[in-house]
Amino acid sequence: MKGKKKKNAAQAGEKLDRKSYDKALRDLHVELVKLQEWVKYKGLKVCVVFEGRDGAGKGGTIKAITERVSPRVFRVIALPAPTEREKSQMYVQRYLPHLPAAGEVVIFDRSWYNRAGVERVMGFASEEQVQRFLRMVGPVEKVIVDSGILLIKYWLEVSEEEQTRRLEARIDDGRKIWKLSPMDLDSYSRWYDYSRARDEMFAHTDTDHAPWYVAYSDDKRRARLNIISHFLAQIPYKSAPRDKVKLPKRQKPGSYKEPRRKLRLVEERY
Repeated sequence: MKGKKKKNAAQAGEKLDRKSYDKALRDLHVELVKLQEWVKYKGLKVCVVFEGRDGAGKGGTIKAITERVSPRVFRVIALPAPTEREKSQMYVQRYLPHLPAAGEVVIFDRSWYNRAGVERVMGFASEEQVQRFLRMVGPVEKVIVDSGILLIKYWLEVSEEEQTRRLEARIDDGRKIWKLSPMDLDSYSRWYDYSRARDEMFAHTDTDHAPWYVAYSDDKRRARLNIISHFLAQIPYKSAPRDKVKLPKRQKPGSYKEPRRKLRLVEERY
């Protein structure tokens, strides 16, 4: 892939420490909230697509983006496997209802690009279906962009060694076992099938109106910060006007008295 030398240079350095990461992330969270208010104020429509190999850090990056903003503005879409009815629809049909309306940022945790990636590699789509998708997705995205939606596409790239480390860490960690499915194990063995699928996907869909942005994610902290910083730079924004906030005085209790009813308290175990 292009930019591989940059990837190796980044991997050669020390990983970002927690203290530096937390400080930088806090500053970026302030900017994300500012962006959120601008998106609402201007009625912007923003769609962000996250793709990448299993274990590349998509979920953690999305969480870092959304943990301090409103879920009413920043909506995360992670669709399950299609139903039999959805399989009979036009391929992109089930994704279209989730595109943003005015004042929304929609983040796809995997997207219509499933067809060019996992569905192709795992044999869920025929080669004819894949090639049809690759021919039509560029024009479809052009229609999306021409409708006023800002479409931003990110691919997270992880090395073979780091992917192995992350997937092995999921095996015995009770907090992460839900992240490791039989599909993940099967896809793990097909590294170069995914590489070929990714390369052809880029060749067809890295367009001027909807380019792919690649982030190397062996250092998850750096990747998250770099992606958030890049995302903020894609949308010109300012501080939205707002009234100065001042807490009002509380009402006086008047005749109110605390009830004597015994409450069912949560047991304090910690």
